[in-house]
Amino acid sequence: MRQDHALVRLSERGPSPVNKLALLEHIWKRFEEPSELIRHGGRISEVSSTHYKVGGLSELARLGDLVEHRGRKGGSLGEVVHIARGEVVVAPFERNADAGIGDAVFRRGPLAIVPDPSWRGRAIDALARPIDAGAPLLRGSEDAGGPERTPGAMERQRVGTGFHTGVRVIDIFTPLCFGQRLGVFAGSGVGKSTLLAMLAGADAFDTVVVALIGERGREVREFLEDTLGATNMAKTVAVVATSDESAMMRRRAPDTAMRVAEYFRDRGDRVLLILDSITRFAHALREVATGTGEPPVARGYPASVFTELPRLLERAGPGAEGAGSITAIISVLVDGDDHNDPIADSVRGILDGHVVLDRAIAEQGRLPSVDPLASISRLAGRAWTPEQRVLVTQLKAMIARFEDTRDIRLLGAYQAGADPELDLAVTQVPVIYEALRQSPSDPASADAFSDLARHLRGSHAQ
Repeated sequence: MRQDHALVRLSERGPSPVNKLALLEHIWKRFEEPSELIRHGGRISEVSSTHYKVGGLSELARLGDLVEHRGRKGGSLGEVVHIARGEVVVAPFERNADAGIGDAVFRRGPLAIVPDPSWRGRAIDALARPIDAGAPLLRGSEDAGGPERTPGAMERQRVGTGFHTGVRVIDIFTPLCFGQRLGVFAGSGVGKSTLLAMLAGADAFDTVVVALIGERGREVREFLEDTLGATNMAKTVAVVATSDESAMMRRRAPDTAMRVAEYFRDRGDRVLLILDSITRFAHALREVATGTGEPPVARGYPASVFTELPRLLERAGPGAEGAGSITAIISVLVDGDDHNDPIADSVRGILDGHVVLDRAIAEQGRLPSVDPLASISRLAGRAWTPEQRVLVTQLKAMIARFEDTRDIRLLGAYQAGADPELDLAVTQVPVIYEALRQSPSDPASADAFSDLARHLRGSHAQ
């Protein structure tokens, strides 16, 4: 109790309040975590299935602050999501928070995510706690744990360097550049996760950050160990919030993944961020917002959902001069295969391109089931050569002609020789479709256009 003896010695000098304040400040600084010395808290006044209200914290709490609830089963964490004059609303991270009237709740301040290079190869949860069997995570510099620092519009580097993903249909029709944000729009069961895993295997990146939001728990290890594989996992940080976790964990996980990606970007890495899926993140936002009484404005989604989406997605992209970049692949699970639902429509306007997976193509066994006519990359012009641009335009016109006349050909009304352009489409498009077929077990394509030309030459030789 050296501090107590110091207090006695100092008090003997006189009752000066200045000296007492100086001593208190000295004792405060001796603690590694001053928040452990004095904690501000309150009491639970109301409990619901997804939230609880706490009195006594309104003047101290800020939105996003963490609080610790002390219940009968121990401590559990929550986040302040609404502040009123006499109480705050807290959403717990644990699905069964065991909150009761009168329980003590203490403020812990904002969540600090402090990544470290050793995090590559690890799987963590939304609160940056390890969920694999590895050693405890090392904490990096405290400077990295502050609020996100998105570069200003005039501070960002320009996007202009393309790269090969190894997926032929992507590299031909929707090529990507470093720092681009691409959406993968798909219904359930059409190969979305498989395509994301193929894109994650691109050799162009120093670090990969994968955020699995609302996924089935059974599929997490399969995706990380089998689909990604040991080689790709060695440079990957996986942030996992499965479907059975609370809405707050699913809401927090994309932010945690983005903070990890920003850390590696600021170190100069070229980072690939895969977020699967933004729709389940929006569902978690909706659940939290409606629990605080926010009214819905579009198909049950409150207005705050459409504020949070661009706030999150704009953090990806090229970094400031001298830093790296975050190339984001964002999956959008379209409800009922409706590509114009509010979330899909909002995300489509934010991103730099979209890839549409078609259920009819998947049912034909053509994987990846990408619809080249409905997919677009807004930065494709910076990845194509002038010759490739002309070729892709001709390929799309040929595919469109082939698909538009499908019913006519099925009815037997097509006669060869009447329309040379249609004759060419009928001959070449099936070969193009075969050239675009690719499975995760196939080797990555080093040059998609050369592979396509080889298939077309082979068809002519036959």
